[in-house]
Amino acid sequence: MNERQPARRPGGRSARVGVAVHQAVTDLISERGYGNFTVGEVAARAGVADSSVYRRWGNLENLLTEVALNRLNTRSPMPDTGSLAGDLRTYAAQVAREITGPDGPAVLHLAVALSGHGEQGVQARDAIRDARARQLESMLDRARERGEDAPDALEVLDHVLAPMYIRVLFGMGPLEAEYVEGLVERLL
Repeated sequence: MNERQPARRPGGRSARVGVAVHQAVTDLISERGYGNFTVGEVAARAGVADSSVYRRWGNLENLLTEVALNRLNTRSPMPDTGSLAGDLRTYAAQVAREITGPDGPAVLHLAVALSGHGEQGVQARDAIRDARARQLESMLDRARERGEDAPDALEVLDHVLAPMYIRVLFGMGPLEAEYVEGLVERLL
């Protein structure tokens, strides 16, 4: 006898739970900071049972890692303008909007906090770093394929992303468009 698996519906209850839980995590980080809430509080804020959170994510660190990676992967799509300079300017502007938006500082603080909490935190940090590096490499590889002299991903991180992250993490003023463009120009 062949047992059928129930069909998963994109956008169904599971997706709604995921969105609600992710938003609850982001809100709690914004309000209280990393390490100052429990799975039960996330579940209550999201309107789900804590057993649902444990069943899907296993523990708080897995959930926090997924939230950070999700924000990273969905908020900064890799542009393809036809030139490295255009791609870097567009990407840097997207990242600046992402990290200064309503949830941006919370996600940055989450990524930093995760990296200091044991082996699981280090794995989370590495997953976040590797996801960003893969994004950058895809853009830089396209530029190389067009015959452009492209920096490596670490140079983009050092000269464009890191200064923006530091300004946001330490509350050092807004990321004005001319500042962000200047970072890209200095790299190029």
